[in-house]
Amino acid sequence: MAKKANKQNVDKVVKKVNKEFDKTSSRIEKLIDDALKQFDGLQNQIQEPVRKLLKELDELRDREMKRFSDEYERRLGEFHELQNNVLDRLGMASKETKGEAKKATNKAAKKPAAKKTAKAKKAAKPKAATTAKSSASAAKSAPKKAATSARKPAATKPKDKGDLTQVKGIGPATARKMKEAGITSVDQIANPSADDQEKLQAFSNVKGFSTFSDEAKKVI
Repeated sequence: MAKKANKQNVDKVVKKVNKEFDKTSSRIEKLIDDALKQFDGLQNQIQEPVRKLLKELDELRDREMKRFSDEYERRLGEFHELQNNVLDRLGMASKETKGEAKKATNKAAKKPAAKKTAKAKKAAKPKAATTAKSSASAAKSAPKKAATSARKPAATKPKDKGDLTQVKGIGPATARKMKEAGITSVDQIANPSADDQEKLQAFSNVKGFSTFSDEAKKVI
């Protein structure tokens, strides 16, 4: 009987322990579920500001890239304009250098001629009678020569209207670009047609563009 009673007591204890274990397990599971729910809510709370921050960063990056691109285009345009101005100035400087070289050549050519004339005067010292005769004949022939030279019109060299650099403000670089655009004559700048005006508008950023037409008319 004692053994049977002990067995019943043990069974009661086991049942009680199992019951308490089940209760504890249920509580633990409930706590875990609550913790997971709280974690999910916290994760959502964190993700929303993070998404908002990432979106703001993307917008800021796009704005900065656009600003950088616009600034780059502006600086590049200024550089091209400065480059054209420098090339135009170099073209004008080369013209002036050529003109000075021609003047120096003409002076150098005149000096030997003057020396030869002086030597010829020294070498040609004939008698007084011969000199008088030659002077008289020279005086007679002078009017004839003057009349002959007056009859012949002075030969004028025709201007090369295809040379656009004759127009003040147009350098070699700009002239080359104008020819590539279809402006091949000074006449097209002086008296442009509607088509020529449209082509010339591509060079409106060149310094002195507003005076090109007037300067071209002076060349013509």
